Amino acid sequence: MLRRNLSDLLSFVTVAREGSFTRAAALLGVTQSALSQAISGLEAKLEIRLLTRTTRSVSPTVAGERLLQAIGHRFDEIEAELDILTEMRDKPAGTVRITCGDHVVRTTLLPRIAPLLKEFPDIKVEFDVSYGFRDIVADRFDAGVRLGDTIDKDMIAVPIGPKLRMAAVASPAYFAKNPAPKTPRDLVAHRCINLRFPTHGGLYVWEFERRGEQLNVHVDGQVVLNSTPHIVLAALEGLGIAFLPEGEFAPHIEDGRLVRVLQEWCAPFEGYYLYYPSRRQPSPAFSLVVDVLRFSKRTQRR
Repeated sequence: MLRRNLSDLLSFVTVAREGSFTRAAALLGVTQSALSQAISGLEAKLEIRLLTRTTRSVSPTVAGERLLQAIGHRFDEIEAELDILTEMRDKPAGTVRITCGDHVVRTTLLPRIAPLLKEFPDIKVEFDVSYGFRDIVADRFDAGVRLGDTIDKDMIAVPIGPKLRMAAVASPAYFAKNPAPKTPRDLVAHRCINLRFPTHGGLYVWEFERRGEQLNVHVDGQVVLNSTPHIVLAALEGLGIAFLPEGEFAPHIEDGRLVRVLQEWCAPFEGYYLYYPSRRQPSPAFSLVVDVLRFSKRTQRR
């Protein structure tokens, strides 16, 4: 009876967190039909409805939310303790889930983690590419990556890269028809390629600084995108001025396909940090990932 109850409770927690029988079934490795029957059986035994089901979503009832808050973290603790047991194995194992942006995956995370994965084949890393601020605790990520000045104080923050600089660029064809801006204020007269944040839907306000003077500019243009690789492509197509971390444009600036402007207004700022809850008990696999990502001057010279 205890084993069946634990299985049904795990099914409930997974469905409630995912908000979907389809996703929960995939995570648990069972059919949707079996999962639905397990939840219905649990509700029948408790004689109370735990989930509200519609054609588009699944959400906990008041009773279901109370049960989720009471037992959800217990399953997390069990999972964490099982991960810790891998210390007793000859080789570290387990999955490390990281939420981050596309740019840092390509430039930092994959290049650093790839050798580790080749050395330890039982370690898995899952990257969730997102431009929004995910709640890594609620969404059950092991860690996230953000710029240093955006991380909550109750998190452990580990630097994984040097300071960054933004770059404003456009194609030579664009500047052949439009004068290069002398100051950020001139951007209001230009076609600019906007970045829309997927989470709250707002447009990124371009931030500049020179000798302590800060200036934020709301730009406009014909193109709005929500991913950085497509912004680079739009700039290469001559659709306007783009503004992203300079690493996104570096090869195209070097080969002359993009021209940089307002460089003196792009001051260095805190780079990327890996962050995770201070109360988290790290598994051996997670500790190895943190160690290979940790940035130092020695890392920069490699």
